[in-house]
Amino acid sequence: MFQNKMPRFEILSEDAMAVLDKGWRRIVSEMGVEFMHDGALELFRQAGQKVEGNLVKFDPEFILAQVAKAPSEFDVQARNPQNNVHIGGDSMVFVGNYGSPFVRDLTERRTATFADYKNLVKLAQSFPLMDSAGHTICEPDDLSLDSRHIDMTYALQTMTDKFYMGNVISGPNAADVIKMSEILFGGREAIEKTPATVSLINCNSPLRWDDRMLDAMFEYSAANQAVILTPFIMMGAMSPVTIPAALVQQIAEALSGLALAQLIRPGAPVIFGSFMSNVDMQSGSPQFGTPESAMGQLCTGQIARHFGLPFRSGGGLNASQTVDAQAGYETYTTMMATFLSGTNYVLHSAGWLEGGLVASFEKFVMDNEILGQLQTQFTPLNVTEESLAFGSHIEAGHGGHFLGTMHTLENFRTAFYRPFLSSSDNFDRWTRNGSKTTDVRASEIAHKMIDEFEAPAMDEAIKAELDEWTTKRKKELDA
Repeated sequence: MFQNKMPRFEILSEDAMAVLDKGWRRIVSEMGVEFMHDGALELFRQAGQKVEGNLVKFDPEFILAQVAKAPSEFDVQARNPQNNVHIGGDSMVFVGNYGSPFVRDLTERRTATFADYKNLVKLAQSFPLMDSAGHTICEPDDLSLDSRHIDMTYALQTMTDKFYMGNVISGPNAADVIKMSEILFGGREAIEKTPATVSLINCNSPLRWDDRMLDAMFEYSAANQAVILTPFIMMGAMSPVTIPAALVQQIAEALSGLALAQLIRPGAPVIFGSFMSNVDMQSGSPQFGTPESAMGQLCTGQIARHFGLPFRSGGGLNASQTVDAQAGYETYTTMMATFLSGTNYVLHSAGWLEGGLVASFEKFVMDNEILGQLQTQFTPLNVTEESLAFGSHIEAGHGGHFLGTMHTLENFRTAFYRPFLSSSDNFDRWTRNGSKTTDVRASEIAHKMIDEFEAPAMDEAIKAELDEWTTKRKKELDA
């Protein structure tokens, strides 16, 4: 888990924040937000909000009062306590790709399988910069739709000792993940005391929360598990084309969902979510890694801090079909804004390709290289008298060199970021070694890590209990 101590890059003036504040208040009070869930509607009705069918029109002050109940920071526990994470403040938590139906393995693009899923989980466990594999790092098409969430959660619990995300397809699926977490961590009380999962609850933008996602949210929030309330906004399609208009819609959607979480369980951990990019206004295709998306991230960070909430945004987003220059520069654009805004929870940190349709093995490796570089860049300089190395100047003298000075010999191993993927070989050496491009080198690293993977040790009694429960539950679901 990385601590980002650098100043935040905030681009909204006080006047701009005031205009946005008026905007979201107008949306929730005049237009309202749809909740396709009877339980949610009843909670809002009991809380004195205006409910008309599935539409809820809010008193903005009610929303703010509910949001104030949410913790500004909280912890999430992992099977290995050394991998526990803190959400909020200066912390940045990096989580793997999410939701891709396809995978790419160098030149082959194919429908994802459970074998692919487990291999991507192995990479997430193996890279120290990754705090979690997430949950649906890819969608294994060869497993039963009714019970695949059991298999995926079991893989995360047994093949990694990092925290994991929950399934959000339905309320029963969420209840299964909670039960498996109770087994892993020693009961309901243990996971209610410190959350063991973080789950992604998406808004069906514009201005609608659907029933299946809300069913899952009711289960997780009632169990004090963290949820990310995320508007899914592609500017020009799911919101107006202007960034300010998209921002006020995002605030209205996110805060209304956050308010519901606090009605379900006051003090339940929540994360202000943002997934905001734009469509190509010529083709209608989604675009990622755009300047507008980066600006949205910077604004969202400032807005979330204004409400005292941890926030999710950014990641290694791009629209490229393969690991090429476009994938690199779009990812770097998004990731730079992710760091500048101080994002607390970074989903899609590694492996995202083709607008999220593809989880790529080589891109997973490349993204970890980018994360390593940016974490180094965003580590404050330690400026001391010793760091000025005056003695090294004296030792090298005028016109000399510093390669052999004592200061260099003492510090050369840790002085600079040491890339594991990038090549600085001269042309002749690079040619002798096979003229391997970045994607080829990344693929070799990925498969070497997969081949050499060893799952972290696990308590045998806990594993046996998980085995028994999952076998029984899968038979019930697939009957």
